[in-house]
Amino acid sequence: MDRKIPLHLAPFAAALALLAASASAGTLYRDPYLQKVGPDTATVAFRLAANCRPEVRYGVGAADQAAVSPDGGKVHAVVLTGLKPGTEYTYEVSACGLRTPAKRFRTAPVPGTRSVHFITVGDFGTGGSNQRKVVAAMVKQRAELFVALGDNAYADGTEAEIQNNLFVPMEALLAEVPFYASLGNHEYVTNQGQPYLDNLYLPSNNPDGTERYYSFDWGHVHFVALDSNCAVGLASADRCTRDAQKAWLERDLAGSTQPWKIVFFHHPPWSSGEHGSQLSMRRHFGPIMEKYGVDLVLTGHDHNYERSKPMKGDGVAAPGEKGIPYLVVGGGGATLRKLPGSKPDWSVIRDNTAYGFLDVKVVDGTLTAQLLGEDGGTVDRFTLEKDLPPMEPLPEEGLALIVEGERGVAPHQALFRAAPAPSLRGATVTWDFGDGGAAEGEAVEHVFALPGQYTVTATATQGAVKQTATALVQVAQAESPDDGPGAPDSGTPGDETPDSGTPDAGAPSGPGEPEDSTSGCAAGPTATLLPAALALLAARLLFRRRP
Repeated sequence: MDRKIPLHLAPFAAALALLAASASAGTLYRDPYLQKVGPDTATVAFRLAANCRPEVRYGVGAADQAAVSPDGGKVHAVVLTGLKPGTEYTYEVSACGLRTPAKRFRTAPVPGTRSVHFITVGDFGTGGSNQRKVVAAMVKQRAELFVALGDNAYADGTEAEIQNNLFVPMEALLAEVPFYASLGNHEYVTNQGQPYLDNLYLPSNNPDGTERYYSFDWGHVHFVALDSNCAVGLASADRCTRDAQKAWLERDLAGSTQPWKIVFFHHPPWSSGEHGSQLSMRRHFGPIMEKYGVDLVLTGHDHNYERSKPMKGDGVAAPGEKGIPYLVVGGGGATLRKLPGSKPDWSVIRDNTAYGFLDVKVVDGTLTAQLLGEDGGTVDRFTLEKDLPPMEPLPEEGLALIVEGERGVAPHQALFRAAPAPSLRGATVTWDFGDGGAAEGEAVEHVFALPGQYTVTATATQGAVKQTATALVQVAQAESPDDGPGAPDSGTPGDETPDSGTPDAGAPSGPGEPEDSTSGCAAGPTATLLPAALALLAARLLFRRRP
């Protein structure tokens, strides 16, 4: 709708125009993306349009701490340390006098925590509308981490394609969900995946100290990323060898103490799709995974979805034998392909009609997975079960509450802090204030608007174990002032200064972005940096011009 600007708001409009022009000049070349997030650390990576020494401001609730980048150029990966496990943090990038809109992420839980939620898909890096629709659906799941199965940047994994086909269309997801990737054959086209390695900051716990294959724990799940390109002979010996990767995998799985083990890579050992089964991966790596009780193998490469029966060796596991289900999750955005021939007897389900991703929750001894389409519909669903030893119960003194402001006059603000015992350290704490309000975090504040007696309940959750504690807050009625009907009301809603922050949805697209961006999610680098002084000027102009 077109609308003329009233004359008295002209200065405000001019200030906004100046704000937009200045902010556009300082837009990040690449929005922040989360790497190597652990229980007490996280890496926030991003790229600037100009040389600068930025800082990442972060904190629980408010971004009241700062970590300065060690570099003064355009490429940055800022490591945050001293974080609390399983805790949601707010963060923003401050660079060259400008700042990004606030984002949030959650650190990994305490190792062994029996609740993990992740999403996974491969063959998505096209930059097209199908990829964007899948990304939009993944964002809604609010998973703890994202596991990528290769072909992250078509067609050749060049620097430009990694920017335009990976980071631009997936910015909303990667800014708030930690990203753990594996190499696809398309990334290998350019210098055996070197641009991919140059742009990501992944674990490097193999003997060569590279990021081509690695492992990490999240809660009670041990994840292993393999480089199947190396395993099938696409890598030169100075980059990676199959035998070295096999030896590392055996040592890694043998040393894991987590009850759940999930391995992910690109080329599928079992597939009836266009490319078919990769026998080298099956015969060289399958026996190792079987030996150490791997529970699930996730792959891509074929542009369809397929789930096998539990497999062992070159066939279906016999009744009573433990086998491994192999999944192909290749519907992330690249064109879906025809399924040749009829469905083999080892295949439970295959689908080449739905773009989508796998949503996986592992709680205690139950793994539940769903293939969700871009429209939110469920294409497949399965569960895996295993017996786990019971967790030790929490002690009676597991959670204590500290309250500042147990009594007051409405409207009354009180401060609350949960003090978990050492055995509960890192637990997620949620609050019910007894007046319909709620919050999350070990330290929170709340305003009780009306008089009354309120029972405040704190709940600490660590995996499947919960502990609660309560406190009582009494709020009295304020005495009526004798100032008469003309007394000013300091709580008039209209007297609040407008927020100077801007949402990132719908912001201008970045340079080089594909035109196919009609899915409704953010279309380009959206972290437009906001000059604080101009925002304050705009707010003051609006306040002064109110009738």
